[in-house]
Amino acid sequence: MDINSNRLTSPEITNLHLQFIQETISICVSKHVLATVKDPEVRSLFEFSLGLSENHVKALENFFKLENFPVPDGFREKDVNLDSPPLFVDTFWLNYLHTLSHTGLTGYSLAFGNSLRQDIQDYYYQCNIDAMEVHKKTISTLVAKGLYEKPPHFSTPKRVEYITSFSYSFDVIGKKRPLNTAEAGSVFFNLSKTRLAKALTIGFIQVVKNKDFRKFLESNLRDINQNYGIFSSILQEANLKVPKLLDTYVTNSTVAPFSDRLMANIAGFLASAAISYYGTALVSSMRIDLIVHCEAAILGGLKQLSKFGNVAVNNGWIEKLPQADDRKELPIN
Repeated sequence: MDINSNRLTSPEITNLHLQFIQETISICVSKHVLATVKDPEVRSLFEFSLGLSENHVKALENFFKLENFPVPDGFREKDVNLDSPPLFVDTFWLNYLHTLSHTGLTGYSLAFGNSLRQDIQDYYYQCNIDAMEVHKKTISTLVAKGLYEKPPHFSTPKRVEYITSFSYSFDVIGKKRPLNTAEAGSVFFNLSKTRLAKALTIGFIQVVKNKDFRKFLESNLRDINQNYGIFSSILQEANLKVPKLLDTYVTNSTVAPFSDRLMANIAGFLASAAISYYGTALVSSMRIDLIVHCEAAILGGLKQLSKFGNVAVNNGWIEKLPQADDRKELPIN
């Protein structure tokens, strides 16, 4: 049997649906950036990214039509205001594209691994290549501009050592053992993503119209500030570098470049991603104080995600995924 003749599995349907939403968000964001950006290198990156997203959306639409699935609404021209002034400076958008491409690499890899059909595998194989190309380009541009912040450096060890005592994990009173490379790296990368969410949230609060959504953003910002303070202090205590905040990259504009629904979906995506990357940091940590802080951040993130869900559902901002047939409700012949 031709593997491409098989019906789509539930993970394949989920991945295609969710990616369609994210790609249409990317198109709207790219169009706004291209309408406001002045930096030619940032413009070139977003032109490249826009072309990739438009190609992805065409491929996704073909998959849906082939399977007789309704094409999701996603986000369209009505969700972006191309006449609005910039809400963020050019450098912010360079960091945004860099961070989102990093997140995309994880998403595309998972989608590839969860796909059975050869045509779906081939599609996500290409998506991974596309995301790697965007990521490479953003790093090159950040480095050329002197804006790329490297994770902490460590001295080269003189010998191989083994953990021989539980104090490696549990001695956190008084003098703590130094962070290992996995712990320092996870904390640094999480802070890099957290600072982007922080700046985005500050900007969105300035322009959002829906009062309930603004309350969620303000509550989420308090949690973001708390987490940033806790994890940055861990690096500072170890005399390791902390990534600089992006707060100053927010302009004083009060004109919304995007619809509340689009901004809500970005905020919800980042809230979900935060839970994921704190989970990754948790399992890579062997110092109990780090584990406790990661657990607290995850619990706080789950509470914020619940608040977001209430706002999004009440406003009809989330498209429903296809669901299994309710056998009890099927008509009787």
